[in-house]
Amino acid sequence: MVVLIAGCSHTGKTLLAQKLLQQYHMPYLSIDHLKMGLIRSGQTSLTPEDDDALTAYLWPIVREMVKTAVENRQNLIVEGCYIPFDWAHDFPEPYLADIRYCCLIMSEAYIDAHYADIKAYSCAIEQRAPGGTPDKAALIAENRHNLALCKRYGCDYILIDSVYDVTLTL
Repeated sequence: MVVLIAGCSHTGKTLLAQKLLQQYHMPYLSIDHLKMGLIRSGQTSLTPEDDDALTAYLWPIVREMVKTAVENRQNLIVEGCYIPFDWAHDFPEPYLADIRYCCLIMSEAYIDAHYADIKAYSCAIEQRAPGGTPDKAALIAENRHNLALCKRYGCDYILIDSVYDVTLTL
């Protein structure tokens, strides 16, 4: 099985991937690691701020890695914000039975009530640059946008609304 964990920055994608690794002993790939490897090695002129262009650049690579894992009956967790919402269109029907997608979404109410916690826990799994947390309005807008796209494309999502208790049973 391949698990795709999507969502905008600071929603806990890496934390959930780490939990699933520990619970199910499945390896995971952080798309951010792939991105930074390609950027730092000079394989692309894109920068970490080029989100849409990075999705177009990284997704074909990640997509083929997912196909390879499915074909080899290997378990893999892939997490990152560079998974397009129409991801399922890139896989033949038989593959979809072995792929699980989930997008993490924080509600506006959650962000309003817990913005200080979001900032405080931003380095729970990975080290971020100081000041790397988006401002509250940007987080709200991006999560609202992702929720609309999940609904538009019929993507599964976990809505974090009152308490941060994100689990995924496989």
